[in-house]
Amino acid sequence: MTSRDDKPFQWPVRVYYEDTDAQGVVYYANYFRFLERARTEWLRSLGVDMVSLMDDERRIFVVAEVQVRFAAPARLSDHLIVTARLTNLTRVSFDIEQKIYRGSLEGELLIDGTVKAAYLDADTMRPKRIPTSLFGEQRS
Repeated sequence: MTSRDDKPFQWPVRVYYEDTDAQGVVYYANYFRFLERARTEWLRSLGVDMVSLMDDERRIFVVAEVQVRFAAPARLSDHLIVTARLTNLTRVSFDIEQKIYRGSLEGELLIDGTVKAAYLDADTMRPKRIPTSLFGEQRS
């Protein structure tokens, strides 16, 4: 299953000194921060208010699984494009394809990954059904 719009959500990131290791390349764990920010902004673009979701509805999203392939390093001052695109949706979880490119979607692919996120009750930490209003009727 793919999303209705195959064009991914895009979030720009600039590599700062604090993101790099002693060799001047982005430290591997920082790519996960970039991916997280893009996922959060993607959900925000869909109208998901994470604060009210937690405070009012007592629901949260959690990362259940991450698969990433590191293809090439990013370096200090690089301009990156981080993408997020829904690829699979079940009753209680969804898969997001995420990539990081240097410069633009046509630029060098640095990171290729998939993130599985689950929708949980914040109090019991048990899975809950994802509302159809969040992603529409794109269930598998």
